[in-house]
Amino acid sequence: MSPPAAALAAPAGPGKVGPNAIIQLAAVLREAHGAAAEAATLRAAGLACYLDRPPSRMTDEREAAALHRTVMDRYAADWEDLSWRAGERTADYLLAHRIPRAVQWLLRRLPAGWAARILVRAIARHAWTFAGSGTFSARVGPGRVRLEIAANPVAMPGCPWHCGVFTALFRRLVAARAVVRHERCVGWGDQACGFVVSWR
Repeated sequence: MSPPAAALAAPAGPGKVGPNAIIQLAAVLREAHGAAAEAATLRAAGLACYLDRPPSRMTDEREAAALHRTVMDRYAADWEDLSWRAGERTADYLLAHRIPRAVQWLLRRLPAGWAARILVRAIARHAWTFAGSGTFSARVGPGRVRLEIAANPVAMPGCPWHCGVFTALFRRLVAARAVVRHERCVGWGDQACGFVVSWR
């Protein structure tokens, strides 16, 4: 197994995460339960400021965490599905706007192991978008990748949003059969969230 990718140092004070942690979850909530439910949930999470205009830049990680917790509390029956779908849509955004099409074309044609290494490096460079003040690290091995977010600030039990992001990215760029398993979770009381992505 190759050595781990360099861990990203946590910034001082509250971290920032990408606005898609809020935008996409609000969007799938609106589609599933209606605009009134979306508005009420944003208000309950203390995010009424985004009722008229969603965030357009990096946002305080505490805002994202508040929305994810509020959705979990108010929609216990389907919050995992909502979060997963929001994660998939976040991956859609990354593929459309952040990962050059030429790189995507190349990754889809490389052997899975090589594609995984390149993708992990790209994820590590932009980890602050989903890790905030947490510390991200990765280790690539035969047929699998281990990802970790220590002190994950947007952790929910099982982290369906993160799992949705990682599953979509690896299935579309590395191997269509890629599966993400969440082994440890800050939302379960662990000190870090640990994900294993496998494709064999």
